[in-house]
Amino acid sequence: MRAFLGGCRAQRRQDDESWRQAPFLSEAALRDAFAQGLQELLRRDELGTFILAYANANFDPAIGSALQSRLDERFAALAQRCRALLREGKPLQGASDDVMVFLKLMAIGFANLRPREVRTLGPWELQFNHVRALRPARMSESRVRGVAIPFDPSGFNFNKPFLRKEVFWHGRMLGRDVELLYNKFPFVDLHALLVPNRDANEPQFLSRPYHLFVWELVERLAEFLPGVGFGYNSYGAFASVNHLHFQMFVRNHPLPISLDHWRHNGGASDYPVVCECLRSPVEAWERLHDLHSRELSYNLIYLPGALYCVPRRTQGTYPPAEWSGGFAWHEVAGGFTAFSREDYLNLDEDTLSAELASLRL
Repeated sequence: MRAFLGGCRAQRRQDDESWRQAPFLSEAALRDAFAQGLQELLRRDELGTFILAYANANFDPAIGSALQSRLDERFAALAQRCRALLREGKPLQGASDDVMVFLKLMAIGFANLRPREVRTLGPWELQFNHVRALRPARMSESRVRGVAIPFDPSGFNFNKPFLRKEVFWHGRMLGRDVELLYNKFPFVDLHALLVPNRDANEPQFLSRPYHLFVWELVERLAEFLPGVGFGYNSYGAFASVNHLHFQMFVRNHPLPISLDHWRHNGGASDYPVVCECLRSPVEAWERLHDLHSRELSYNLIYLPGALYCVPRRTQGTYPPAEWSGGFAWHEVAGGFTAFSREDYLNLDEDTLSAELASLRL
């Protein structure tokens, strides 16, 4: 395995130096850089950067505590400006998605927005994420066919100029140009979007080189960041942007899908939906290629030395529960999100298991 992955490492030694220094040398360094970047974004007098900083602060209590006074001040100033423009019949400044989200924040009232809460129900994690309920749906609500469509330069993609300021880090990783963007509405710890070779305009369709790239990347990062992983939603599996990307996270405890008692991990319990744990990058690619040839959508979770693969029903071919915004990689991995606190308090283990089972092919 290591021989397979390491064949070209000597040739990439110079590339490695751009990311093996900081902020990836430790979780503490990454958290510090993550928080500092949010502080910098709050210096901008813009709706989009405020929303991003607030959503991440709402998710992480430590960040929220450090930024609270600045967030209060910035929200008051932006809201005052929006009211003045609306009274004068003038358009609000910012991307249309950001304008709509900020108006929702104003309608709810900043003081009425609840922080994220988490509880466990059997093997599952359930979070109440009030702010994530405000996010634009983009293509995640569309009914789709097949497992790929061409990249659309006029659609939402990571080349949009207003997204440049949301880039958390950029550099070279394993011979590829990489950007990490903040996730504007996070649902996992240290949540970032990894976009390799952005200018290549690759659609959200996983090729063998990118699969091998992420397989090796997660192993290399894990040397300094225990708990690191990447989620991936194929087209039709609630990917929200048709521009190749992976979702980075760092966790201090295992995802429910990686618990030992599940049959796919060698235990005796069946997971509610078919899940495969693939331990070889070559074997994993053969499986993904098979899914592509059969035009089956899937969700992936890359962890060091393992890939969890869940073939599933395509979005739009089954009715999701009213409390659910649709199941992507995190839900498939056992981390569920409720957008109302009533649902958060009333959902139970059996309901979550049944909704996950509804993805079965």
